Amino acid sequence: MFNQFFSKQFIDVIEWVEGEQRLLAHRFPMQDREIQNGAQLTVRDSQMALFVNEGEIADVFSAGRYSLNTQTLPILTNLQNWDKQFQSPFKSDVYFFSTREQIDQRWGTQAPVTVRDKMFGAIQLRAHGSYSFQIQDPRAFYLKISGTRADYAVDELEGQLRAMILTALASTLGSSEVDFVDIAANQVEFSKKLEADLQGYFAEYGLQLKTFFVQSVTLPPELQTYFDKAISMKMVGNVRQYAQFQAAESMPIAAANEGGMAGVGAGLGAGVGLGQAFAAAFSGADPTPSADAPAPDPFEALNKLHDLMTKGVITAEEFASKKAELLKKIN
Repeated sequence: MFNQFFSKQFIDVIEWVEGEQRLLAHRFPMQDREIQNGAQLTVRDSQMALFVNEGEIADVFSAGRYSLNTQTLPILTNLQNWDKQFQSPFKSDVYFFSTREQIDQRWGTQAPVTVRDKMFGAIQLRAHGSYSFQIQDPRAFYLKISGTRADYAVDELEGQLRAMILTALASTLGSSEVDFVDIAANQVEFSKKLEADLQGYFAEYGLQLKTFFVQSVTLPPELQTYFDKAISMKMVGNVRQYAQFQAAESMPIAAANEGGMAGVGAGLGAGVGLGQAFAAAFSGADPTPSADAPAPDPFEALNKLHDLMTKGVITAEEFASKKAELLKKIN
């Protein structure tokens, strides 16, 4: 009975066998016990161990088997003021860290990210993908993340990592004007750019970002519909029809984005008024007709303008003003 009690007070073997739970850090259970001189420390592959003496980080061990003494614990020896002789038993907290690569981690934008597109101005994008990481510096991870917790799981860190990814995503996209088409067509290059930007964020927490993938970048439904229509018109092969389509479609898109209808005039070119642009786009006429070209049908132009007002592209006041001009021509 006495021997059984005595054996529980000292630790001869220190190790951690990882279970099914996805843990990043685990504190070895001391339970008021002390470590014997010459105790065996086993650190398995894809693990690291950290000794902490009264809140101060001491020695770090990579994979291997160690006999604990003054030679294998130089920092702890100094902290404990051990001169030549290893004092036994002794107290110290021992933390194990899993350095396995944590694969198939998911990230995505819960809310759209606003970026400035070269064609449409301010638009909102959604994106999602996957990444993997591993612990590289257990000291930094202990100080910044896990602390004195008995266990620290992967799931507890996911929210923080996703926040860092979305911050870098918004910063990268907002730093300069980009083309959505270029991003969607070059997701590999875009992924590499974001991975490079994120390495510093992960390193602050003692982590290394191993892989990072952007798997999709999507537009709001209204802009996606526009792109689908544009592709269809290009397939028709009629350059004039496609030009008329672009002039007509750019108006509601511009109205829905930053700058509103103010951006339409610049896009259509100097010298072409708003009313002329509407009439040219929807009557099939050239925006800069020659002197002998037939005038557009006022009734058809009026119907098109009414349709634009119904869709909210132009105001009722703008419609009434243009309507008065067209009725004067009829009279």
